Amino acid sequence: MQTVTTLASGIDWIVSDAPVDYPDALAWMDLRAAAVLSGEARECIWLLEHPALYTAGTSADPSELRDPRFPVFPAGRGGRYTYHGPGQRIAYLILDLNKRGRDVRSFVHDVESWMIATLATLGVRSYRSASRIGIWVDDPDLGEAKIGAIGIRVRRWISMHGFSVNLDPELTHFDGIVPCGISGFGVTSMARLQRNVTCATFDQALLMTSAQFLSPQNCNNPLEQLHKKS
Repeated sequence: MQTVTTLASGIDWIVSDAPVDYPDALAWMDLRAAAVLSGEARECIWLLEHPALYTAGTSADPSELRDPRFPVFPAGRGGRYTYHGPGQRIAYLILDLNKRGRDVRSFVHDVESWMIATLATLGVRSYRSASRIGIWVDDPDLGEAKIGAIGIRVRRWISMHGFSVNLDPELTHFDGIVPCGISGFGVTSMARLQRNVTCATFDQALLMTSAQFLSPQNCNNPLEQLHKKS
């Protein structure tokens, strides 16, 4: 079941309350992106979970698939192998970059800033790394560890795919891959950091921090400068 709310910005905020199969999500995104491009549908943010699976981006190295214990799906986005599963919140972003400066690099930075701002409202300080993709935190046991992943595809200036944040997934499931091709660093979650955050709570925090990001005029979001690791 899905609930759909149209925000003041005119963007549909869609929440799925049951896990969505990955091929179904890909097909839906393709159709929605085409409809946004043609003006037949509104832009949207789609919040969901997937059953346990691995996705392979266009740069995926087969040697980094250590243990294909779950189904592996080609994703069509950039990047390498990623795990998705219960306890991980995913946000797919079907947005028109014609309204946002046609700057993919700036768009990705704005998405990262949105993730960082959302985690801050939930009591977790996170940051970018200059040399590693994703969103990172200081885990008391693991040191620097990844809590969020991002993978964007842009086709005819309409974005697809988006980001994921680990709320309380089974972290051993990441052991089947080299997550995003980055070895030597751990993967953590809100639960590991002693933050009990449900999907509904995360969604609300994401919505509360969305206004500046979702503004069609937004470009080079100043949040980017506020949430780099010092």
